[in-house]
Amino acid sequence: MTTILFSAPEARWADYAEVLPAALKEAGVKARLTREAAPEEVDYIVFAPNDALRDFRPYTRARAVLSLWAGVETIVGNETLTQPLTRMVDDGLERGMTEYVAGHVLRHHLGMDRHIANPGREWRQVAPPLASDRPVTVLGLGALGETCAIALADLGFPVTGWSRSRHDILGLRCLSGPEGLREALSGAEIVVTLLPLTAETENLMNAERLALPARGAALINPGRGALIDDDALLAALDDGQIGHATLDVFRTEPLPDDHPYWAHPRVTVTPHVASETRPETAAKVIAENVRRSEAGEPLLHLVDRRRGY
Repeated sequence: MTTILFSAPEARWADYAEVLPAALKEAGVKARLTREAAPEEVDYIVFAPNDALRDFRPYTRARAVLSLWAGVETIVGNETLTQPLTRMVDDGLERGMTEYVAGHVLRHHLGMDRHIANPGREWRQVAPPLASDRPVTVLGLGALGETCAIALADLGFPVTGWSRSRHDILGLRCLSGPEGLREALSGAEIVVTLLPLTAETENLMNAERLALPARGAALINPGRGALIDDDALLAALDDGQIGHATLDVFRTEPLPDDHPYWAHPRVTVTPHVASETRPETAAKVIAENVRRSEAGEPLLHLVDRRRGY
């Protein structure tokens, strides 16, 4: 029988102890899911970063490490990890992110904050433009970025998507490369960052690039905290170049009490809730990958170690 080691923080076990065995059974996989096993007996590792497992070398029999997280920057550089590594891409994660992004894009597009927080009871009959007149740029066209970009285009926004490599997506203007990034950001009124964190994307939104969108543009970051140069963003907010930043991810989490973002009037902090891996849907992805591996089929969502995602 196949042995699957569940190596994740304690709180995650309760989420998967029942749904993952059920998903494995449904996929036709006979497996033993356990939190403890001798390394030489383990065939697969279901993984989220935890203190108990940092050295993968003893797991000589393991055929794959299956991450519960969409982002793998905390593990991909682990030199002891030589087994194939997959990242989590599941329907629940995509739907949650799409709802977060669409909600905040519409919030900024419609100017909802002006009406929700209106202590002066100001009566200003200023209608927002139609979505078709509000250019939106989505940085990152992976599974999450593409899904969000398509949803925004379906709402009527003219969407430009940017990625490191070329994508062709029906209904979207897709750009790539350094010049494409400059073009994608220039004049955008709402920018959504959904890139993976790599050496190339860290501090991608620096002072130079924050100056490219239309003045007063909104920035929404549910991707990775380190995509943004924090000092440059605070300066752009103070200057009015960026009208508002909605931030869900940060370099240090929880965000320290004394961080300037908390008190800044043009910043909305959400506590890393843009999207969450749903055990019910994630379990099916894990089970399908185990089934594929056992059948000699290619793994889904295999991480490219060179690119880091």
